Amino acid sequence: MVADLFHYGHVNFLRQAKSHGDFLLVGVHSDETVANYKRNPILSMDERVASVAGCRYVDEVVPNAPLEITRDWIEKHNIDLIMHGDDVAPEVRDVWYGVPIEMGIYKSVGYTDGISTTELISRIKAADVG
Repeated sequence: MVADLFHYGHVNFLRQAKSHGDFLLVGVHSDETVANYKRNPILSMDERVASVAGCRYVDEVVPNAPLEITRDWIEKHNIDLIMHGDDVAPEVRDVWYGVPIEMGIYKSVGYTDGISTTELISRIKAADVG
């Protein structure tokens, strides 16, 4: 996950993910990875990792998680289930999560409507903070 400007939508996702197992390992993408497919993150990876680690549903955080999940990465971290919000386009999902989908260990969970980092950035830009 990116987890930039950590908010209740992230918490809701992590709560849903934790309900599918007894140990929640969360991968956080590097700043470079995020900048290459989305935008420059506002918080650094270390700040985003600390935010995710502080969530009560999370047992462990792995920094520098890859965008495309490989069998080697799954085996290295002893992963039984890969989860993502249902907000990703199918063609992107199939590239990033093709291996876990083929392995039958991919599941999507509901996206929290009304909140996103993009929405928060818009709100900040619209606010007269000067």
